[in-house]
Formats: sequence, structure tokens, C-alpha cells
Amino acid sequence: MSGGDDVGPLDLLVLGSGVAGLSAAVRAAASPGMRVGVLTKAALDQAATRWAQGGVAAVLSTDEDSTDLHLADTLAAGAGLCDVDAVRVMVDEGPARVHELIALGAVFDRDQKGALELAREGGHSWPRVVHAGGAATGVEVERALVEAVHATAAAVLQGWFALDLLVEGGRCVGVEALDVTGRGRRVVATHVLLATGGAGQLFSVTTNPAESTGDGQAMALRAGVAVADVEFVQFHPTALHHPSAPRPLLSEALRGHGAVVRDAVGERFVDELVTRDELSRAITMKMAEQGVDHLWLDVTGLERFDQRFPTIAATVRAVGLDPGVDWLPIAPAAHYLCGGVVTDLDGATSLPGLWACGEVACTGVHGANRLASNSLLEGMVFAPRVVEAIDAGRDGPLPTGAMRAVLGAEGDDEIAVGGRWVCRAISVTPTGERAGGDLVERSRRLRETMTSGAGVVRTEASLRSALAALEGLAHDWRGQPGVAAQEWENLLTVGRAVVQAALARAESRGCHWRADHPEPDPALRLRLVTQP
Repeated sequence: MSGGDDVGPLDLLVLGSGVAGLSAAVRAAASPGMRVGVLTKAALDQAATRWAQGGVAAVLSTDEDSTDLHLADTLAAGAGLCDVDAVRVMVDEGPARVHELIALGAVFDRDQKGALELAREGGHSWPRVVHAGGAATGVEVERALVEAVHATAAAVLQGWFALDLLVEGGRCVGVEALDVTGRGRRVVATHVLLATGGAGQLFSVTTNPAESTGDGQAMALRAGVAVADVEFVQFHPTALHHPSAPRPLLSEALRGHGAVVRDAVGERFVDELVTRDELSRAITMKMAEQGVDHLWLDVTGLERFDQRFPTIAATVRAVGLDPGVDWLPIAPAAHYLCGGVVTDLDGATSLPGLWACGEVACTGVHGANRLASNSLLEGMVFAPRVVEAIDAGRDGPLPTGAMRAVLGAEGDDEIAVGGRWVCRAISVTPTGERAGGDLVERSRRLRETMTSGAGVVRTEASLRSALAALEGLAHDWRGQPGVAAQEWENLLTVGRAVVQAALARAESRGCHWRADHPEPDPALRLRLVTQP
């Protein structure tokens, strides 16, 4: 591309417009003289954040809760793979970030006395989760941040699609992109922040929007940037079983208020407040045992349902269900990628000039399984740290947080349990059949392959079959121009990384469950780093 096609130069280019990206853009725009741009492939307010029904977990009451308890709950959910320093940063800085969001205009639910209503969700030892509109927290967070970004001087490139990272002289200097007309452009920036979200579209059933195609993770992998923990795909246990896409969430808050999970014959069989991985696994196994494709969530005992959960009430009534009378059909759906692009405690990746935060990143906060309502909080906390580090003159990573698994740290006790294992390509034989079909057919087959082979319950056989099928899909792919084709390639890239890491992790831990290795292996209490 010629120089005339360049956009910029910018000081900071933010890729993505969810809570992480917009939080960074708002903070950066307040930095004197910093030229900031936000590039998003959809409208500014169409990120996965707006679909988040769960709230924001933060210690906002000092009565009996504490940041130490929040830390302990997060570590317990993470099954031995959380980075303690990263979690400490999140729980300590989280309350101030929530208050900053309120100052920007976000309106959270309050009781009759005007105090914030705090809910308890699965895996939390104490009520500490704030919600907006009952179960419309993501919509409210996104609204407040979008308004704040529009009020800044940030350049907003809506409808643009980032194709690949620009790397010159060993550092990231921008991205190659398609603009809103489909024309190839270069967006040049001193620093690039990946905040592109997750990859839920890898699976047939997901709570993620159509935009969640693993673009940031795939660009990082193609550029040789370290990625880790991608085997840990969290499935939300109580997605509404309905043809809607994305699947509507029946929020964790429902179970926190007393909703009951029932099997096909109406029996209660599980503690509803266990962590998401445990509940998803219990539901999946019960469905297999009873030969059904969904179970039930009984919310009939919840008082003032329409008032307390207006968004969910509207959703279920729209499909002909009465929450006061009907049990709601549920099944697990792909929800959150716990791993991603490895960062230090300030969001720096292994490639100088490239930063990451939010679901695209592996900060070490989530470990093997994300604790409910920590995702919005993680983005709100680590995005400002990126901007602060850039302001301080940082350019590359330090051996802190999850980045210790890549760089190491001499004399660091964490290395014993957070060490590095590089997952290299695993030899497979592609399926004999040619993939054929258009992109729609290829996408369907990719999602079915990942769902059957690398879903809630996995085995070596299912994973090797999935990897062979993915290689078969790639075998005769010649590539096509356009956003849809690039998204498909990105999903294929990330899908292969997920399956390869899941094969290497021959144990069960957190939301990675190997039926052929049902117990955790102490020797695998480490971070698997995927690099070409």
C-alpha cells in the first residue's frame, strides 16, 4: 500500500470497542497530547460487552467482605493457575474503577435507601456484584463508555476490519485494515492495543455476538506473539435453549437469588452456586445420561421477577415462556475464552509496541476458569494500566504477571507453578475428504467440529479427530478476499491453537475437562504458551 493509504500516525490505536478498549480510549484521551484512535469492525456499541448480563464484581462494602476474600474466591475458581499478583491488582484497583465508571454516568441498581445493590453469584463467598437493570449491566456499561468516547477527541473508525499487525524493526507499528468501503489501508501507530474480545463463534452454540471471531488472538499468533491458556474455554451453564443467536443468557444472578436447576424429570441434582465449569459439566453429563438436549431452570419461586430482571423477563416472554409459571429450558453455551495473548501486569505483550487487555488477553487473572463477573472488572482495571505504562515511556514487557511464563523471573516462587511449556504443532493426518463448500458451509463444519471434539467434555480421541478435521478444512483453502473469509481464517487459526493446547494438557483442570484424564496433574500446574 502506498503512503497515501496510511491513517495516522497515532500515539495509540485501540482495536475493539468493548469495556476494555473503550476504557483505555477514555483514559488515553485524557492524557495531554496523546493522539488516540479506536478501530472497530462493527458499530461502536456492538461489542460483546453489551451482551454481558452478569455484573461487575468488586468489594464496594466493608461490612464483612474484603479484597482478600475476593482474591481467594478468584484463586479457587482458577484451579491453581491464576497469577496471584494479577489477581491482587484487579481486586485492589477494581473498586476505584467502578466508582470512576459511575462518575462517567453509569447507573447501577440501588436499594430504596440509595445504596448499591450487591448480589452473590456462583463461586463468590459474599454478595459483591453490582448490576444494572437487573441483568442489563453490559448495555449500561457500554452506553456510558461510548458516550464518554464520543465526548473525547479520539478518532473512531467504525466498520473497519483489522487484517494483520504491522511489524517493523521488531516492534508493532500499526495494522493493515479494510476500511468501511472494503479498501485496504494502513493505520500507523506508535502503540497498538488489542481489545478485540473472544472467539465464541468457534462453537455451534454461544452467548457471544457474531463479531467474536478471535481476530486479535489470530493476528497475534500469525505475528509470533505468545498466547497462553487458550484450552480453557468457559461455557455458560444456563443459556436459554432456543434457536436465537447469540444464545440469551439466563444470568448467574438468577441462581444467586434462588433459581433451581432441574433435570429432565424435574429433579434437582446439583448445587446451583458452584463455579461455572462445575455446573456446565454437571448439566452436560446429566443431558448425556438422560439422552436430552436441554434441562431446566426453575425460576418460578423468585418474587418480583419482572421488576428485578426486566431484560431476562422480556427475553423469555418474547419466546412464549412465562417465568412465573414455566420452567426455562437451558443448555451450556460457549461463553468466554479464559486465555489469550500473554501480557505482563501493565498489558505489554511479547512484541514491543503491542498491548492487550480484556478477553483477548491472558493477564493471569482467570487461570483455568473465570470467576463470575470478573470479566468486566478485568477490562476496567487493566485498560488504564496500559495507558499509564505508555505514558511512563514503556515499550516492551516486564517479567510480571502471566508474562513470567514467557520471560521467566530469576528467584520467583511463582515459576514453580506458573512455568512455561511451549505447545508446538502436533502431528495429525488431515481427513481424507476435501472440505468443499462455501464459507457458510465451512463455518458450520468448523463449529460442529469444535463443539463435538473440544466442547465441555474432551478426550484425546475427540481432540485428535477435531484437529484432523480442522486440518482437512484448511487443506484445500485458497483464501478469499473480504471480512467474512478473514474471520473464518481467524477462527481456524484460533481453533487449531485451542485443540493443540487441549491435547497437551492431559489432565482436568478448571473449565478444561478431559474424560480420559479426570484428575488434575500436579506436573501440569503451569501455563501452556503457544508460539509458532
